[in-house]
Amino acid sequence: MLAGIIYALLAGLMWGLVFAVPLLLPDYPAPLQSVGRYLAFGLIALPIAWLDRANLRELSRQDWLKALQLAAVGNLLYYLCLAGAIQRVGAPVTTMFIGALPVVIAICANIRNQHRDGRYAWRDLAPALLLIMLGIGCVNLAEMGNPTQSLQAISPLRYLSGIVLCLLALACWTWYPLHNADWLRAHSDRSPRTWATAQGLATLPLALLGYLLLWGFNTLHGNDYPMPFGPRPGFFVALMLVMALLASWCGTLCWNEASQRLPTTLAGQLIIFETLAALSYAYLLRHSLPPALTLLGVLLLIIGVMQGLRLKPKPAIAQ
Repeated sequence: MLAGIIYALLAGLMWGLVFAVPLLLPDYPAPLQSVGRYLAFGLIALPIAWLDRANLRELSRQDWLKALQLAAVGNLLYYLCLAGAIQRVGAPVTTMFIGALPVVIAICANIRNQHRDGRYAWRDLAPALLLIMLGIGCVNLAEMGNPTQSLQAISPLRYLSGIVLCLLALACWTWYPLHNADWLRAHSDRSPRTWATAQGLATLPLALLGYLLLWGFNTLHGNDYPMPFGPRPGFFVALMLVMALLASWCGTLCWNEASQRLPTTLAGQLIIFETLAALSYAYLLRHSLPPALTLLGVLLLIIGVMQGLRLKPKPAIAQ
């Protein structure tokens, strides 16, 4: 349990970086950021796969198909929606939606996985989920009150499209940890490191195809955007490689380790570490301290997670 919690914390610290990258690359379209990050992820996975080739050979055709599904939904589609949402409605609104993941995943997992993980009584789980929701509300209320994050200049259509992308990102990353945990719990004898590498390999052809389609689309429509690496190629490539190594491979590895050790309902709540990390990085970029309302929200988040950690699932009654 303790090792699983530490791995979830490390995953959150690395995944929080993904909220900062679209802010550092405002002049890069979301599709280019998505395919660039995951093309780098796939390339980094190649030498790691060579070292782990014996374990990768043990994966079946069905395993590779599942890795491909997870790569498409949890990697490419999720980050495409996330980056697009941040660029349209800003990080605060996007964080408001993604910050609801612990609640959404915990509810879904408690419904669908009770026969495998045991069942949390809703009356016991409700206080922890309520504290997390209140914490998320406080943090995002403080963010929305920040004058530097005003939404007045955003057109209604652009705002609406950003909200749709937020909802799609939330759906993608509700689906991903549930199905990723299904495979890991069903294959407890397999290495989480191997599974992280397999997802990187599965991402590579998808990202390469997406990169070529994006490049071809720009060329056919006479778009003068400087492909393949945009207006700041050195910075873009370096940032994509750092993100691929930390947020993609290392983050996936740590999350796999946590998912194999923890009930999915509990693991879902620990995604709150990603929200806390994202907020910390945002204030570092702003060179400012968080206001009192944000600190209150963080405190409520921490208390809610600690409350969830104290709960123990009850074995499901066989029917």
